[in-house]
Amino acid sequence: MTAAPREPRVVLITGTSSGIGLATAIATARAGFATVATLRDPARAEKLREAADRAAVRLDIRRLDVTEPDSVARCVDGVRETYGRLDAVVNNAGVSNFDPTLEMSTTEALRANLEVNFFGVVEVSRAAMPLLRAARGRLVTLGSVHGNVGQPFNEAYCAAKFAVEGFMESLAPVAEAHGVKVSVVVPGFVRDTSFGIFPDINRKTIEAASGPYAGTFADYIHWVTHQGWEGAGQTAAEVADVVVRTLRAERPGFRVPTNPWAAAYLANKLTDRDGSVVQDLARTWIGLRQEPDDTEQER
Repeated sequence: MTAAPREPRVVLITGTSSGIGLATAIATARAGFATVATLRDPARAEKLREAADRAAVRLDIRRLDVTEPDSVARCVDGVRETYGRLDAVVNNAGVSNFDPTLEMSTTEALRANLEVNFFGVVEVSRAAMPLLRAARGRLVTLGSVHGNVGQPFNEAYCAAKFAVEGFMESLAPVAEAHGVKVSVVVPGFVRDTSFGIFPDINRKTIEAASGPYAGTFADYIHWVTHQGWEGAGQTAAEVADVVVRTLRAERPGFRVPTNPWAAAYLANKLTDRDGSVVQDLARTWIGLRQEPDDTEQER
């Protein structure tokens, strides 16, 4: 008697109109997943469809706005109705930004960033969890090295990504006790996405809006563009391959850096008991000299 063919695992991915989300949708479909590729504005799906055609893969493209609970619920319910299951979620939707620092920014801008980059992740994860529990599935979230090591002039983005790390780290053992494995995939600098591009107009605009911090911002951008990301760059497709390996792994790690540079960068924070390692790094990024600590002065 021939065994019935096994149905493909179903994965829902947010933010697939471009960048890592688009690359991950293509990569999961190639890997044999039934891929539900979601995006906030279906009118922006042309690039995604073209990529699917080139790769000769099929995608189920649906609308999902992570900032609208009703949109999230409708999409997850629709997946259940279509497939009867959901095996994995990849939280990828997010926004990047450079902002004038604390004094020059607004609470509204901070809330808007958190709404997408943190609360959007929570909303999708909550809606999907009953189906993931039933499937003993996977919850994978795209984090960032900025969710471990704070970056000047990225306060809102870092706050959101730090929150994601803490939330998922707390959720992971509870979810695992009920069959769901939780991972945060941590890229560094991704060359071919908007997160890795610093348009000159943005630099000039932010510098002009930075008041007394304009010179410090210029020092930081000079560091970023001339040495900060040296050896860090990778492509969205390379990150997508790590996501697929994490979805397939029998025992995936909780924190999954996407290349050796990201792993080494994370180590700065994960071995930094008093915070001085990261602070010393950040001083060099904005043109300050490293200050000796009290222990060195006592010697």
